[in-house]
Amino acid sequence: MTAMMSAPRLTLVGAQTPAPVGIDDLLAAATTEVLVMSTRGGSATDPIGGIRRADLENLRRGVRYRVLFPDSARLTAASSRLAMAGADVRTVADVPMDALVIDGVTAVLTADQSHTGVAVFRLPSVVTAGVELFERVWPTAVSVAPTEAPREPSVLTDRERELLSLLCSGSTDESAAVRLGISVRTVRRMVADIMHRLGARSRFQAGVKAADRGWLMERAG
Repeated sequence: MTAMMSAPRLTLVGAQTPAPVGIDDLLAAATTEVLVMSTRGGSATDPIGGIRRADLENLRRGVRYRVLFPDSARLTAASSRLAMAGADVRTVADVPMDALVIDGVTAVLTADQSHTGVAVFRLPSVVTAGVELFERVWPTAVSVAPTEAPREPSVLTDRERELLSLLCSGSTDESAAVRLGISVRTVRRMVADIMHRLGARSRFQAGVKAADRGWLMERAG
């Protein structure tokens, strides 16, 4: 979510009133919680994940925000700004879809693959499906700390090198965590950080890029 955005095309589905409203209007009416799933991690042209003035105002007045971004957006300005404003931001390898769910009654989805328009649903079946998908992914995601900042991309610690080597040799997150004496959540956080620094969109790509740079240890452990 970056600076203010132009309004996307809006389609209402199952709305209580026929009058068109914008996303800012929907967000301004939030009272309890806003869920955000953004496959593009808050890019400037993201109609779902782009930071709006209404988001920051909501956070200031106590509306809870839970935000899912892809690991590739973990250390971006959008994730840092939201976390510092009080949102609970987490990242996963792949965010399943683009969606906003406002107060558990309104779902905002991208209307097409171009991300230039959105559709607003107040159909309980659609809203419930969006919430259930979010809640399924949320426990597996890794939190972004408000003070988290990018590290020097050309430097890896010995532990990061060993983790990369373990994962590239076929170890699971769980077995790598046991081998390194850290939690599975820490493993996933480290992997997300390394992927961002390498500019990798998948773990496989991260392994290839790390090998090209000579970042992998010859033998794990």
